[in-house]
Amino acid sequence: MTLRLGSFVDALGGELHGDANLLIKGLAPLENAVPGQLSFLSQTRFLKQLAACQASCVIVSPQFAQQARARGACIITDQPYLYYARVTQLWKRNLPAVVRPLIHPSAVIDPQALLHPSARIGALCVIEAGAQVGAETELKSRVTLGERCVVGERCLIHPGVVIGADGFGFAPNAGAWEKIEQLGAVRIGNDVEIGANTCIDRGALQDTVIEDGVKLDNLIQIAHNVHIGRHTAMAGCAGVAGSATIGAHCTVGGSANVLGHLTLADGVNISAGSMVMRSITKPGHYTGIFPIDDNASWEKNAAALKQLANLRERLRALETQLKSGQNSN
Repeated sequence: MTLRLGSFVDALGGELHGDANLLIKGLAPLENAVPGQLSFLSQTRFLKQLAACQASCVIVSPQFAQQARARGACIITDQPYLYYARVTQLWKRNLPAVVRPLIHPSAVIDPQALLHPSARIGALCVIEAGAQVGAETELKSRVTLGERCVVGERCLIHPGVVIGADGFGFAPNAGAWEKIEQLGAVRIGNDVEIGANTCIDRGALQDTVIEDGVKLDNLIQIAHNVHIGRHTAMAGCAGVAGSATIGAHCTVGGSANVLGHLTLADGVNISAGSMVMRSITKPGHYTGIFPIDDNASWEKNAAALKQLANLRERLRALETQLKSGQNSN
């Protein structure tokens, strides 16, 4: 497939410097783009790659317009990364259409489930009684949608996702465990994307809620009764324990964890690998990671860290003694 360079600007805007009739055969990153491809520069740290880039055209911000024009054709826009995202959407819309049934014949759908006529259901999906799938939502292969769980409109659910499995609820009983039946469901809003093999548990009593525009990566665990606010994004292998509330427009880095019954305010950004052990009431960037080091140094630092509480008490005692001595003088 090829598209005229000018067609991108016609559809998406931006300021084109170069031949509008130049044919673009593909998209590629700066470091390995070849003639006939369209690339982009969104961060200063990649500026050194611009001069050597072989792409037929590069998308850049006004900040790098001079360097880009010296190299060759370019599209200047205030938000190159966002522009690139929309370029990928435009490219996909122009790919040859794949004819396939809206509902794959291998899908298992309960007669009491409610599917919008425009919903797409992939191979080997299971949709249980009372579940609902909204308009233009697509469930890729092997998605399980449990009883009474709801997925909104224009969502994309990737292979292997499980929505509505039982939450982890057990009561101790004489050295054994008594199951707490999970009586809630899962409610997912509109324009949500959920990555492969992510699991979202149904609520114990109330529903687990994923609001509009949330983006979840692969292999994420969302426990029962969690509430995730609109347009929050979470990277792969993150985990959220039961009854936690995460606000709107938050980000959670890969392999980060949020303990149960905590609240994160709107606009909180959690670094990858962090463990959130207390509620966060103010927006901002938070990190809780013990720095990596060679093992011998790490063990020494970890041993010293274990003594901090004792050292604090000793320091307080010394301060008290000093104050008493000063008062007696």
